Amino acid sequence: MRDRDKFRGCLVGGAAGDALGYAVEFLKVDQIQKKYGTDGIVKYDLSNGQARVSDDTQMTLFTATGLLGGTTRGVRRGINAAYTSYINDSYKDWLRTQSEHYPLRPGQHYSWLVNFPEMFMRRAPGQTCLNALRQGGGGTTHHAINQSKGCGGVMRVAPIGLYFCDRLQWIEKEVDKLGAEVAALTHGHPLGWMPAAALVHIIQKIAQDGYSVQDACLDAIQKIPRIFPGNDYVKELVRLMKLAMDLAVKSVSDYEAVRQLGEGWVAEETLAIAVFCAVRYSDDFDRALIAAVNHDGDSDSTGSVTGNILGASLGLSGIPQHFLQKLELRDILLDVADDLWKDCPLDTSVPLDPLWEQKYMTMKYER
Repeated sequence: MRDRDKFRGCLVGGAAGDALGYAVEFLKVDQIQKKYGTDGIVKYDLSNGQARVSDDTQMTLFTATGLLGGTTRGVRRGINAAYTSYINDSYKDWLRTQSEHYPLRPGQHYSWLVNFPEMFMRRAPGQTCLNALRQGGGGTTHHAINQSKGCGGVMRVAPIGLYFCDRLQWIEKEVDKLGAEVAALTHGHPLGWMPAAALVHIIQKIAQDGYSVQDACLDAIQKIPRIFPGNDYVKELVRLMKLAMDLAVKSVSDYEAVRQLGEGWVAEETLAIAVFCAVRYSDDFDRALIAAVNHDGDSDSTGSVTGNILGASLGLSGIPQHFLQKLELRDILLDVADDLWKDCPLDTSVPLDPLWEQKYMTMKYER
């Protein structure tokens, strides 16, 4: 049974972690504490009255619209291209929001998100994503277009775990592989895309089977090596995830635990830090996000992935109100989360809702 609250919580939670961490993304802990106090940043640092999100949230939304556009065109037009193809096209639209001005010139678009001026904000986009997409993207786990293992692949794939949480025709292993392939569109190193498969697995188990955060992470540790047998790098991913689980139950400070896991600039470290924070504070969204962003590294990405995991677990109803207020793109996040939850009607004898057609067939949707 698809749980709307979990879908909303996952996307909004990720954006909340992103927004909290974005303000301190390039600061060291001593700089964060000097600016915000000894506890570090614990609430949004508003800019023009908003808690600004970064490219992490932007690309997550484009992942979701790529999925939904693919399904809709497959059902309604019989165009059965791979989901990676639709998502890659959606990412090209994201690239245009980072390099062109609103409104875009008339022409073919792949995501209705380009119809909203607030999506055209350049928020420290990852150079690997930009460079890969300028060249067309299209990497795969078997044909790498670079050797990057930056966190730009893992931070955007949470919608995949949500979307396929009860699609019985998609077995768990294939959903996890899709997460890896979507990351590999731009990030070619195995440690750039295997963590994405692990995050998709975690989100899917929480959304589909009601696993606890701890059990979902443990299941991912067991399953990912079976999905990528013989890969030399899977051992390092598993080692870091196990270390994160161990540190979560030990008497060690949040900062020291995160320091042992890395800084989050690369995907395996981003996932490990998120696993640590989400497991240690599985019932406390507030403390989990604070732990996830107050360190020396890529605070918006570690905050975003932590928020995805805990948001899926606790639901939107479990996220404190102060993280919902002033959050940039909140209405769009809720809109997309609801679309992922509802999905495209598979009964082609029923006329397609005009609003859905505007979003995922013509891409002309505007509020």
